[in-house]
Amino acid sequence: MQTAKQLSVSLVNKPGRLAAMLTALNKEKVSFRALVVMDTGVRGTVRFVPDELSAATDVLERLSVRYEATDVLLVEVSKQAGAFRKICERLAAEHLNIDYVYASFAERGSKGGGLAVIKVNNLAKAQKVLSENGGTNARRQFPVRRPMYAR
Repeated sequence: MQTAKQLSVSLVNKPGRLAAMLTALNKEKVSFRALVVMDTGVRGTVRFVPDELSAATDVLERLSVRYEATDVLLVEVSKQAGAFRKICERLAAEHLNIDYVYASFAERGSKGGGLAVIKVNNLAKAQKVLSENGGTNARRQFPVRRPMYAR
């Protein structure tokens, strides 16, 4: 697990806008560890974790594209069933809120599971929680909650 800078960009939701930005980034050999595009109607939000932050921001500034840089967690998720659920449970048990998540998944047949990009309300605490007891794959018992209304 590590932290990284994520860039968020808002683009007009019209054909070619995303392609133009990606082409400009590609010309400067900027690659991504993860990327997600979300439609919000008239505008779309592009969030990505570039391999080279300064190169990516230079390209965006030349294009006059506003961006926001945010610290996020990059968490390896194993291929084991329920692995991501366990990460969420560990964060929830410590009252950490996940603002959003997106992921890049490994190809079929590869040994790795994928990489989750997680934006949380307290980055330092989340790092500590996920680093405890051998990392994100450690087994931990969570308190069992009783139903709010018993019959």
